Amino acid sequence: MDYTLSFGFTTAINLIVGVSLLLTWWRDPRQVFTRDLGWAYLAQTLVPVAYMLSTRAPTGALRVAGTLLVVTVSALYVAFLVLGSARLAGYVPTRRQSLWVFVALFVLGLGLIQIDARWAQATSATLHMAAGMVALGWLWHRGFAERLVGMLLVLVGANQYIFVVVGESGLGVQLAIAGVLRLILGLALLHTAVTRSAEESRRLRLRFQQLVEHSHQGVAVVQGERVLYANPALLRIYGLSSLADLNTFWRGPAALTESERMAARERHRQVVEGEIPQANWDGVRVRADGTPIRLRFTAWRIDWDGQPAEQVVVTDETVQHNAARALQHQATHDGLTGLPNRNALHERLRQLCARPGKRFALLLLDVDRFKLFNEAHGHSLGDEVLRMLASALQQAVNGDAQVLRLGEDEFALIAPTADDEPSVRGLGELVRERLAQALTVQSLSQETHEFFLDVSMGAALHPVGPGTPEALLRAATAAMHRAKAVPGTSLQFPPEGFERGSGQVLDAEQGLRAGVSKDEFVLFYQPKVDAETGALVGFEALVRWDRPGLGRVAPSDFIPAAERTGLIGPLGRLVLAQACQQIARWRAEHDTAFPVAVNVSPLQLIDAQFPQLVADTLARHRVPPALLTLEITESAAVTHLEQARDQIRQMRELGVRVALDDFGTGFSSLNLLRSLPVSTVKIDRSLIEPLPAPDAGAVVKAICQLAAVLQLDVVAEGIENEAQAFAARLAGCQVLQGSLYSNPLTVDEAAAWLARA
Repeated sequence: MDYTLSFGFTTAINLIVGVSLLLTWWRDPRQVFTRDLGWAYLAQTLVPVAYMLSTRAPTGALRVAGTLLVVTVSALYVAFLVLGSARLAGYVPTRRQSLWVFVALFVLGLGLIQIDARWAQATSATLHMAAGMVALGWLWHRGFAERLVGMLLVLVGANQYIFVVVGESGLGVQLAIAGVLRLILGLALLHTAVTRSAEESRRLRLRFQQLVEHSHQGVAVVQGERVLYANPALLRIYGLSSLADLNTFWRGPAALTESERMAARERHRQVVEGEIPQANWDGVRVRADGTPIRLRFTAWRIDWDGQPAEQVVVTDETVQHNAARALQHQATHDGLTGLPNRNALHERLRQLCARPGKRFALLLLDVDRFKLFNEAHGHSLGDEVLRMLASALQQAVNGDAQVLRLGEDEFALIAPTADDEPSVRGLGELVRERLAQALTVQSLSQETHEFFLDVSMGAALHPVGPGTPEALLRAATAAMHRAKAVPGTSLQFPPEGFERGSGQVLDAEQGLRAGVSKDEFVLFYQPKVDAETGALVGFEALVRWDRPGLGRVAPSDFIPAAERTGLIGPLGRLVLAQACQQIARWRAEHDTAFPVAVNVSPLQLIDAQFPQLVADTLARHRVPPALLTLEITESAAVTHLEQARDQIRQMRELGVRVALDDFGTGFSSLNLLRSLPVSTVKIDRSLIEPLPAPDAGAVVKAICQLAAVLQLDVVAEGIENEAQAFAARLAGCQVLQGSLYSNPLTVDEAAAWLARA
């Protein structure tokens, strides 16, 4: 029997419907079920070829291949049918599940077709009907089209029983009915796909509408100079109630200036014609009530009812802009006086210094003794004083300079028009005249006070040095420190070479830290001799700094830096340790030793742990305490009298001798010598240098007599000639020290003195 016509009809329907379903999926990839069912239909197009091969092929090999093709096509068809139905019902099977369905169907079909073709067909029909009934259950609540798909899937499966019941004679009828059913099924699937695409589009459109309608950003669609759409947020931004009002407002002169309107037309043309993919701009606009607002715009091309248009998204940044301006003002202005602060000073100086050939002046003002206001009246009144001072400075300069507050009691004046010293001095005179008048201040208790203030003013003219803001600030600061030394309100300019001097100080301080850590300091020893016999009685250890690259540095150059930086403590410990170590070596090498004097700084003197440090150092190097003398300056002893008395007492208890150094230069008195338990007085070289002048001899003799009464030894330092030595001996000095006998010696040179002694 020839089934060519039936096969052709069914194949054509499967091909048309399958391709239609795949095209539907291609146009709308969200409808994935159309892809699976499309492949199921296309798989059915191979059934005629597979059937003819399995039954009519001239050779056994071709019939076997045809049988395998029948099983494969049937398995693919049912697998895609199950997968498509599952996706249609909202289930998403995994790839592994899909593969297992196909493998199971292929193995089952291959086994059954070996037994009987009708059994294989019956099984396929049963599976097809089962899949259809499951799909019908899944789709029953989806809608009429989905229910129809489920019923048609069941009918297509049931139609396959014709071959099972009737045999090959009923194949033509089965194919014809299958073609009609598949056609109707295909139409139902296409209708379902179109319906779902429309629903998805409506859902997305509704979502977009909800997003736009409830967005805090304004959205508009513009075509030419007409607004086609505006969301509520845009109307709210401009303070309008309708789209018509917005169109009327935008066409009015209040919305845009003529130049802004021309720029908007050109930008709109570029966006609509596709010359630029996206436009971004911002600016200040006005609301309908005239209130200024800060807006940011983003626009791109869209199609609106088939015509090109511009979609504009508007963001109201007024609040953020005002907040940013407030933060910027807070960062650049003083909260107490409202004046620009130090940050504003640096920015303004950068602007002025960037102008070539521009000369201007910077004045730094520091209120003298301002802490007295806070201590005497409290911080609240002190703040009122600063507010009144800020106002007084602004009144004094009268716009000729900008007034800034840099710190608690520090102000600045920037005078862009002051280009020489006379004009700067004139500005300073205005400030001085104003501050000669009292500042009237009212306290929190409504009590009125009148205060007079003095300020130290340091002025510098740009350009200074490299012409940078930093150089100008350094110069004005140096000038202000110079003004601090002048009583009352004063104005000073920076001294010449201030940068070099400051640089040297800083360089010394920085190098000193490395020098202490790297042990770059050495001791020299100046002999002390008996005034009568000239015999050696001891040494004074003098520290020197052998700085790499600079050579030997004198104590007068690094001791002040050590005291400023707090390094005098580590340096003092280093000197004490080296001196004790050297005493121990001399004792070991020469079987004898003489006392060595070590200078003690005021900071060491007030350190409560210093006596213990001395004891530990002596013990570590096994040096008898009697071989160590500590020399403290007279000024340090007077400044820290109570601490000095206790510290000296503890060291005397250790057996260490203490000498009062530089005696006669400061606060020399009988009470000082009586109060401090020292053992020796060293007369300063400034009193020895005039010897043998009678008046100088009388002073030295008086000191020696005073020391004799208190049972103190007297050392005269700075002896440079025989006349001075004779006069010092005659006045009563027991020990002499100076270049007449020896300059400071190295360790080896001092050892030679020991050997001779």
